[in-house]
Amino acid sequence: MSLSGKKSFIPIILMIVVVFIAMFCSDLPELNDNNEYNAADIAWMLASTALVLIMTPGLAYFYGGMVKKKNVISTMLQSFICMAVVAVVWVVFGFSLVFGESIGGVIGDPTTYFMFNGVLDGKPWSGAPTIPFTLFAMYQLKFAIITPALITGAFAERIRFTSYVLFICLFFVFIYAPLAHATWHPDGILFQMGVLDFAGGTVVHMSAGLTALASAIYLKQGKDFKEHTPARITYVLLGTGMLWFGWFGFNAGSAFGASQLAATALATTSTASGAAALTYIFFDAARGIKPSAMGVCIGVVVGLVAITPAAGFVTVPHSLVIGAVAAVISRLLIDWRTKSKLDDTLDVFPSHGVGGMVGMVLTGVFAHHNINEAVEVNGLFYGETQLFVAHLIGLVGASLFTLAMAFILLNITDKISTLRVTEEDEALGLDLSQHGEKL
Repeated sequence: MSLSGKKSFIPIILMIVVVFIAMFCSDLPELNDNNEYNAADIAWMLASTALVLIMTPGLAYFYGGMVKKKNVISTMLQSFICMAVVAVVWVVFGFSLVFGESIGGVIGDPTTYFMFNGVLDGKPWSGAPTIPFTLFAMYQLKFAIITPALITGAFAERIRFTSYVLFICLFFVFIYAPLAHATWHPDGILFQMGVLDFAGGTVVHMSAGLTALASAIYLKQGKDFKEHTPARITYVLLGTGMLWFGWFGFNAGSAFGASQLAATALATTSTASGAAALTYIFFDAARGIKPSAMGVCIGVVVGLVAITPAAGFVTVPHSLVIGAVAAVISRLLIDWRTKSKLDDTLDVFPSHGVGGMVGMVLTGVFAHHNINEAVEVNGLFYGETQLFVAHLIGLVGASLFTLAMAFILLNITDKISTLRVTEEDEALGLDLSQHGEKL
């Protein structure tokens, strides 16, 4: 398979097959005017869906500004292409893998909503009873889109575009879908254990961060990886703003309605990100490091990541604690990474992986039933241990699963289509070598 200049008919044949199947496997839905739908909830979730989608272009700018100038287009495109690839996979069988009839609590039946049959006229999802099932499906798609895009920062500047497209397909099927099903489906094994993940700390950030770690190890160091000069810090600032803006749909939208819970999630998201940004640069200042734009941006993102699993389960003051703690831990990990031989180019694992882990653990500490009735057992801070223990077990299990599967998928992808660009292509830059374009 080739998408980088040489003739190959395999990709277009695959697309023709998908189009052909879609033509003949589409059932006409019955009109369904559900009186139980709530117009305000629908409006908020339409807006939230758009907000989450804007996060992926935001991520493109965030990552694109951090890499060398000769790799900006390639890095940004790796985020944008996810909006195309995952959308097609989602409609064909991806949504079914996540929310279809459960198979052993680890994956959904791919035929349940194959080609979106049964979605347009489907009954509302049990956790989102006041919005159309289609809207729920589209909202969840945006989470599936940004997750593989997050990984790209770990292997930026050294991966072949063709191989990347194949890898994100495998990642979705064998890592994202099982984790999302296990966490968010009522019959999922993590859900049944009592693990809480309001908006994707485990499903999105841990899966992406740990896969990023595996990718950095597998692909080894890039050429001159110690000499890293960001192309445009202004892009990083712009990307951070877009991510921050979209994250309100990411977290507050996960309440699935225009409600008090959505307002709480919006509030905790605002305060955790602010606390993390300040803590990050104050921690630097205490060590004699100048407060930088990059530091503020990374701090904001770490805070957003950490509060994601907890946003609708904790109080606003506790969100300050979550943001601050995550910022210090992530900053220390970034310091360690820069001194090590690990080439996680844009620090995806210290920011997203570790941020997600901290958020998952602290959700088990601070979650309370009075914030969200879905919390059946309060967190460790309130004297109960069951939820905290469940989160520790879930953390270990999800981490081991993701790391093991990531190494397997990287190896499979590499055998089918070489992952690493040649030294000549890396020196030339991926913009030219992979896409024939340049800034």
